Amino acid sequence: MRFVITLAIMLFTVFSFNESMAQTQVQVTKDKTLQYAKPKKPVKIKLHRDKKGEYSWDITGESVDDVIKADRRLRQLLKEE
Repeated sequence: MRFVITLAIMLFTVFSFNESMAQTQVQVTKDKTLQYAKPKKPVKIKLHRDKKGEYSWDITGESVDDVIKADRRLRQLLKEE
């Protein structure tokens, strides 16, 4: 009888230990995927001013959305002057 109880306690301990190890392994793999996320490159803006005092610019970047946002922001800032 003692052997059965001892065996049941040991099996319970082993299975609960394995479950906790599996959970930590999943968390580690999630963190690794976050570490390898590609950082966004910034938008590059070259601002030019002519003799009349008017501005023009060249905008380059990877994302079209970021280029459009930068263009809108520049137009808004130059209107305020």
